[in-house]
Amino acid sequence: MRGEDQQQSHIFSYLSPEKRVRSDHPLRRIRAMVDEVLSKMSRRFDSMYAKVGRPSIAPEKLLRAQLLQMLYSIRSERLLLEEMDYNLLFRWFVGLNADDAVWDATTFTKNRDRLLEADVAKEFLAQVVAQARAQDLTSDEHFTVDGTLLEAWASQKSFQAKEGKAGPPPDDPGNPTVNFRGELRSNQTHESKTDPDAQLARKSYGKESKLSYSGNLLVENRNGLIVDAEVFLANGTAERDAALVMLEQIPGGKQVTVGGDKGFDTRDFVAECRHLGVTPHVAQNLGRRGGSAIDGRTTHHAGYGRSQKKRKRIEECFGWLKTIALLRKVRHRGVCKVDWIFTFACAAYNLVRMRNLAAAVPSP
Repeated sequence: MRGEDQQQSHIFSYLSPEKRVRSDHPLRRIRAMVDEVLSKMSRRFDSMYAKVGRPSIAPEKLLRAQLLQMLYSIRSERLLLEEMDYNLLFRWFVGLNADDAVWDATTFTKNRDRLLEADVAKEFLAQVVAQARAQDLTSDEHFTVDGTLLEAWASQKSFQAKEGKAGPPPDDPGNPTVNFRGELRSNQTHESKTDPDAQLARKSYGKESKLSYSGNLLVENRNGLIVDAEVFLANGTAERDAALVMLEQIPGGKQVTVGGDKGFDTRDFVAECRHLGVTPHVAQNLGRRGGSAIDGRTTHHAGYGRSQKKRKRIEECFGWLKTIALLRKVRHRGVCKVDWIFTFACAAYNLVRMRNLAAAVPSP
């Protein structure tokens, strides 16, 4: 018998998002790990809010919603909240019931900014790494460092002289025509009027220069999990400077190795690594003037070759962050906010990686 194509609203709803999400859904494992992290950060959240007044959006729900945006490549907060309104899976992950009202986009953004101002992302990433370490998923001896350019949310037209005469009125105030052909532009004489922290940079010779930030990672070599992340101004030495900052955070007591590409083969970087008690397993730049800073004392060890093979895994992290988490072009302005969102995206990558590693282990 054919069913009738009719839709009638029910007066009461007994629908639970918990029952609609299948038991083996990939998000269930991630939700469990996230809840464990957030429970350990509860005291930190208490210190960020006043004891009296109107309750705001729970920071746990804000962070879960931010994770969803990265995990499902949602391009804006407005689209995220729209999907949360009708997607029971999203409601369950964030912690909303089926009949709970979804926040306004402006309300969500303003409450999220409170978390951006605090150092929540660093602690969140540290708690995720602690979970991985407790499950023996990370190496505490062998690491890889590298950096990439994150395109800033600023156009080339905004890159104007710091001290210059006012030009003629624009032909189109919304999108003026700008001709900078033949003009010598550099970070010393010019800056972006919309994002002053963004620097004109290029990854290699022959590539176009773009207003960018330098996103840097420290990855352990056992399973390719991100241990630390830093965003610096793209000033030419940001990758090496950030690498040294992250290497200083590694607990001492063990012989540590760090892999890297030819860009790290400089005498200053190699000397500073050895001063920190870190053995540099960076690729030799034999075409460098004066020769490579890495000699046979390092390259003849079998561990050097293994580090060179393992260091390629860091590119998988950058690929996920740029394509899935949509950080190829960041949507925040200012190095502090870009650093926050980049670090939080690294935690999201680790959660996915840890879920996949757990799924690969056969159950007893």
